Amino acid sequence: MQLGKTCFIGHDRRPWRFLVSFTFLGVTMFRGGVEAQPGNATLTAVPGIKVGHHTLGAGPTGCTVILVEAGATAGVDVRGAAPATRETDLLNPVNLVQQVYAIALSGRSVFGLDSASGVVKYLEERKIGVAFGNTHVPIVPGASLFDLGVGDPLVRPTADCGYQAARAASAAPVAEGSVGAGAGATIGKLAGMTRAMKSGVGSAALTIPNGLTVAALVIVNAAGDVIDPGTGRIIAGVRTPDGRSFADARKLLRQGAISFTGAGNTTLGVIATNATLTKTQATRVAQVAHDGYARAISPVHTTVDGDLIFTLATGARPGNVDVGVIGALAAEVMADAIARAALQATGLPGIPAVRDLPK
Repeated sequence: MQLGKTCFIGHDRRPWRFLVSFTFLGVTMFRGGVEAQPGNATLTAVPGIKVGHHTLGAGPTGCTVILVEAGATAGVDVRGAAPATRETDLLNPVNLVQQVYAIALSGRSVFGLDSASGVVKYLEERKIGVAFGNTHVPIVPGASLFDLGVGDPLVRPTADCGYQAARAASAAPVAEGSVGAGAGATIGKLAGMTRAMKSGVGSAALTIPNGLTVAALVIVNAAGDVIDPGTGRIIAGVRTPDGRSFADARKLLRQGAISFTGAGNTTLGVIATNATLTKTQATRVAQVAHDGYARAISPVHTTVDGDLIFTLATGARPGNVDVGVIGALAAEVMADAIARAALQATGLPGIPAVRDLPK
């Protein structure tokens, strides 16, 4: 175990003193935005998963598509009180549909949900989906985050945005930072946008010795702070009035200095695994993965958030599974992905990223 090792992340050369590495079930993992394992340590480490982004720089906003062209068992758990979603009811274990073929994530709140239609078109053209007569019906749940307060709110993801993201999807390591649905994502808005920071897309993955892989992708658009889950230190979030350090949303909350009456937020997450799960088990994994949100975002699941997590199980690894282990690992990789979402972001005018703060 190594404590307090200095590491440098992205283009930011400021030393961050985190819990850097430890061994868990025989796998070396890393905290604070450092790659979790050699090679691909992102959502696409799960075979059969592809990820594509389409960024609308004029927004900035965009969409991110997770493709599972062979189909996957899926579950979802919605914790925020202000969700913008599509086709999430069908993931209820009591409902008919057993396989999904993509997840569509977007910016611009309810307007961005249109992007899922483009993903449906892309899949239908390739005859991917539930066969029905002479056509195929692609099942594409989706969710959108609230970034209407950043840039031009009239620039919105459309069906074409989703189509382009699906067309760009690949099994390469996921591009992170201020891209796709994370292009307009921000954090630290509890004291107003003048003290907010930029966030974006983050991803992390691990594989344990028996071949089980669990991975996470997250788009962090939270009202409060991002916390390093290994040390409890603030990585990014509400800045002090001079903009040079962190005000600490936890302290502001206890002082009665904040409220949850402003614009909406939302953190959107996806867990993927090569395990074979039922819809009930996939839903349970999504529920437990929210522990990763609680470890790395403060506050979270508020009345103005649309926080949710999808789970995708490809079934490539057959046999009985320990859902408790998968859920616990899902929470771990989700927390790490959240840290990366903040650390890999690129700033906008007036909304700095971590790398822009004084050294």
